Amino acid sequence: MKQRYNSTLHDHILDDIQCKIVSGIWPPGFRLPFEIDLAAHYNCSRMTVNKVMTRLVAGGMIERRRKSGSFVRMPHNQPAILAINEISTEIAALKLPYTWRILAQEQRRSTEDDKAHLKLSADTPVLALTCLHFADNRPFCLEQRLINLTSVRQALEADFNTQPPGNWLIAMIPWSEAENKISAIVSDHPLAATLEIAQGAPCLLIERHTGNNGASITAVRLIYPAARHNITAHFKPVAS
Repeated sequence: MKQRYNSTLHDHILDDIQCKIVSGIWPPGFRLPFEIDLAAHYNCSRMTVNKVMTRLVAGGMIERRRKSGSFVRMPHNQPAILAINEISTEIAALKLPYTWRILAQEQRRSTEDDKAHLKLSADTPVLALTCLHFADNRPFCLEQRLINLTSVRQALEADFNTQPPGNWLIAMIPWSEAENKISAIVSDHPLAATLEIAQGAPCLLIERHTGNNGASITAVRLIYPAARHNITAHFKPVAS
């Protein structure tokens, strides 16, 4: 029982420090309090604080300087959101171990919501998948995906326990157009429990529809805890 409490406290401290960094309360270059002071502030052992600091270093949020302390780094930006990349690649860029888990998989006739997400006018068979992606054994992204089985019949034979849905689609199915919509949402109780964040914590929602020569392939909702993710996009001026 004590071990479970320490694990919960560890996550609470990690989220609290990450929020301070992401919100700018602790800006780049800010020196964090010493571990002994953080342990006193959070009423925990120094070992718990040390584990939190180690994860912050691994995630690229802070850096340790010998004899000087720990300092906030510039956030590790990822361009993957605006392209169609594998979530495993995003996590690899953070130099963290990656795993995933299929939470639900259902073959069904399309509902009205399914047709709206897939941009379809007629009923069609779909495969609905819910997948949770982990970075260093911590929830990183919740994937809610629909696959149009009229266009991608071979998805019925795929084993998404051995290859994540997004990776399989990129490897197996050609695409010619995609649309991204990016917005902020507030986590309700079920979402917060799944992502292991506080209820009401902000999340980043990416809604993407992908097609091939006019045929709808897949629609996906990717939900990231806002404190653990950020976006970078590179632009060039359009020639006049």
